[in-house]
Amino acid sequence: MSEPGFDADFPAHVERALAKFLAEAGDPIRAMEPSTGPGVDALSEFVLGGGKRLRPTFAWWGWRGAGGDPAGPDAEGVLQAVSSLELVQACALIHDDLMDSSDSRRGSPTVHVAFAKRHADHGWLGSAASFGQAAAVLLGDLALAWADDMFAGAPLPAPTLAAARPAWRAMRTEVLAGQYLDVHTQATGDSSPEAALRIDRLKTAAYTVQRPLHLGAALAGADDRLIGTLLSFGRDLGVAFQLRDDLLGVFGDPSITGKPAGDDLREGKRTLLLALGMELAAAQDRRADAAVIADAVGDKDLTEDAVTEVRDALTGVGAVAAVERRIDDLTTAALESLDAAELAEPATTRLRELAIQATQRKY
Repeated sequence: MSEPGFDADFPAHVERALAKFLAEAGDPIRAMEPSTGPGVDALSEFVLGGGKRLRPTFAWWGWRGAGGDPAGPDAEGVLQAVSSLELVQACALIHDDLMDSSDSRRGSPTVHVAFAKRHADHGWLGSAASFGQAAAVLLGDLALAWADDMFAGAPLPAPTLAAARPAWRAMRTEVLAGQYLDVHTQATGDSSPEAALRIDRLKTAAYTVQRPLHLGAALAGADDRLIGTLLSFGRDLGVAFQLRDDLLGVFGDPSITGKPAGDDLREGKRTLLLALGMELAAAQDRRADAAVIADAVGDKDLTEDAVTEVRDALTGVGAVAAVERRIDDLTTAALESLDAAELAEPATTRLRELAIQATQRKY
């Protein structure tokens, strides 16, 4: 039996919902003030130009697992509500790239870099870099404002949307708090594994998996027991997802990931991988390896050869193997929670597939 239309290719439906909303949201301000056109276009292209659509997909299967009917009258409204998560993601990425001084994302210039170039190309007054930074802040803010508009405007009964608002509010606060915790940790130089895991739980797990599942299940009227089980699943899976991302940040292929190799090192990210590398190097009295790792963190001029040395050090002290074990353990725990949730099929099957995809991916 074939799956209902929404289930069969859900990311394509997310693309459709986003394209429709972005056109409707952008046209009025573009007509009122034509100078905003390039910014509106840049945000639309950023949102529609790539991404795994994991957050809406987790939310959709949370809704389906809690009894949502893909052929029912609420399906289109739920699609719009959960697709708005991609605009929260756009806000986070645009601001994250600015805070990390990243030059590229998905193989293209980051927003602040693109708008700095636009300023320079036109020979405008003032600093091109400052203009790019301001544009990125404002476009990230616009993405978050539009996320609220898209969610609140979903054609759903008022009680249905009201049931999901606690998850929506918590997610917005948690992702911003996680962003602040990330930059705070970089500034204070806290390289402990505990600090890295706090960031992973708040910055990634909460808004990538936990709250999307919570939001979707709440839209279907799920009870506290089911929501609690899904939150446990999402916490463990979300951390495992971030740990895989940390490995790819050092070992990933730029042609696949869309980011330069070693960018996390240059940006000074205090990941669990690096924290364990330092801890294990100290425990084994491997001072040369500890120095290689420590010197690389935050070095914006880090060369490809230096990245290779860091990779060798992290592998040699056992940090890579330790993170892989942690990913395996977290994934196992997450899948146990998923089984305990007793979701309506095919949600359990699809969430299991998503869990494997998220933790074993190469991009």
